[in-house]
Amino acid sequence: MSLTGLEVFDATIQETNLWLKGVMMRLRTENRHHAYIALKAVLHALRDRIGPENAVHLGAQLPLLLRGVYYEAWHMAGTPTKERHEAQFLDRVADGFSRGMEFDTQGVTRAVFEVMWERIDPGEVAKIIKLLPKELWDLWPAVARKA
Repeated sequence: MSLTGLEVFDATIQETNLWLKGVMMRLRTENRHHAYIALKAVLHALRDRIGPENAVHLGAQLPLLLRGVYYEAWHMAGTPTKERHEAQFLDRVADGFSRGMEFDTQGVTRAVFEVMWERIDPGEVAKIIKLLPKELWDLWPAVARKA
């Protein structure tokens, strides 16, 4: 049975739910809203750090629904951002959390990066990692850093 009557929408909802479940599992939460906020915050920080051309390549790897979230409020002229250190990048991620939400920012970032490694093309992930300063590489799963 179709949820929306359009196969493309049903497929993107299903795929987006798999991404959210992956983040929820890693964060050990049943709160889908928290998983969504975490996913969005990390995707936005990464998108802004890797520059417009690379951000578009990454966006093409995302399910249609997540692609919309990813591009939400994007100001291409303000990218790439210049975070060179892990603390700076994690502060950027934390800026994406809703007021009053307390997260382990490093744990959230690692969780989203693990899901990204599982759900998108490994070559694209390897390319993204190489675009980042080496200090940020440790946020990615070890297997992704070796790819």
